[in-house]
Amino acid sequence: MRGLAKDLSRLVGPDGFSTAPEDLLVYRHDAIGYFAQGDPAAVVLPADTAQAARVVAYASQNGIPLTPRGAGSGLSGGCTPARGGIVLDTKRLKRILEINQGNLTARVEAGAVLAAFQQAVEAQGFFYPPDPQSKSVCTLGGNVATRAGGPRAVKYGTTGNYVLGLEAVLPGGEVIRTGSACVKHSAGYDLTHLLTGSEGTLALITQATLRLIPKPPATCTALAVCPTMKMAARIVSETIAGGVVPSMLELLTTASLAVFNRFVSPPLPEEGEACLLMEFDGTAQEALRQAQEMAAACRDMGAIDVRLAPRPEEAALYWMVRSRLYPLVVSRFKRVVTEDVTVPRDRIPEFVTQVMSIAAELDLAMGLTGHAGDGNMHPTIRMDEINPDVEKRVHQALERVIKAGLSLGGVISGEHGVGLHKAEFLELELGREQIALMRRIKKAFDPTGIMNPGKIWPPELEA
Repeated sequence: MRGLAKDLSRLVGPDGFSTAPEDLLVYRHDAIGYFAQGDPAAVVLPADTAQAARVVAYASQNGIPLTPRGAGSGLSGGCTPARGGIVLDTKRLKRILEINQGNLTARVEAGAVLAAFQQAVEAQGFFYPPDPQSKSVCTLGGNVATRAGGPRAVKYGTTGNYVLGLEAVLPGGEVIRTGSACVKHSAGYDLTHLLTGSEGTLALITQATLRLIPKPPATCTALAVCPTMKMAARIVSETIAGGVVPSMLELLTTASLAVFNRFVSPPLPEEGEACLLMEFDGTAQEALRQAQEMAAACRDMGAIDVRLAPRPEEAALYWMVRSRLYPLVVSRFKRVVTEDVTVPRDRIPEFVTQVMSIAAELDLAMGLTGHAGDGNMHPTIRMDEINPDVEKRVHQALERVIKAGLSLGGVISGEHGVGLHKAEFLELELGREQIALMRRIKKAFDPTGIMNPGKIWPPELEA
């Protein structure tokens, strides 16, 4: 340990790393603590790309596992140091290097916090849409590494749709710059988007060049309380089929309404099984018109209560409550297991039916929320106690939920990534041939296997 500390001090200075047990403890896992598997030997916080490159090269030369980490807000165990070694924390790489108004692009370091970046962009009249629920803390490097999404993906897509170029450190310490700030780029392999979503297994992302768009001038929020979950799912499916594309469309259980009623007045009716929280954007007239049309459609289909929130401050209240639902649920139970299955939007009603059936058959408290506008559903199992029987039924439920999604043409993850949480299920979606191809790509980038080992595929497929 003393030898490692001496070497790291030489590479990043005495204030650029820690081997103190109390510091290392918080790096054992991401936002889901039950995936803690390994104890890191050190955490390193490089101040710039040059320092990061020296650390990565050192890890490679000495065969030390290296786990990149942003804010640790992920929900797949992706930044858990499964094999110990060095955790490389990017939080000191947090500068917004450029916002180019004439080119509608920005260049940022990997540790920049998403919400701070969005505020800086919007202050200049532009818009960066990706908005995972952890945006107040999550970093852009982590977003790129997992292709993070969020409620706005229904209209604007996920992080991957906005990445134009990257600066990254290869496992040997070489620094590469992929892509460009140009709208069009057609030279060679698309390494930018190969690294995007690679979860730190190929290289360390240190900077990103991102696409911006003009900021919509106005928004209008609507909420509909539905008597059944099936009705809410059908409204989502028929809305998309009818050509109405909200900027956000969230499906929530009506248990969430008790939380909303702490903040909104008059109170929302808490009977029923589901509610839809929607936002429309455009000109003020266009946003209001779309919201009114959607409200009318919800009433026609039997919604219990429908209301509009055209004023920004009122709408912000609804979306603030939405963003706090998951942390609140986590605080009330011994363990919360959140899935991240995405299905085609016209198959949401079938998926909802199957999930509800699985929960009933296995006698589990399973809520169902999600970014329903893009089919990204989050079945969430709430555990009042943890014992072998409950854990067995939870695992059975997860496997059945994932297989249900795949049977409907879906995928095992829409925005959280694979990490440790989904590794055992990857073959169900991709098959061994694609995994073998990915392993060859991994070997080409990382011949010594130091980059975030143990992630994406299970150990038996690593050889």
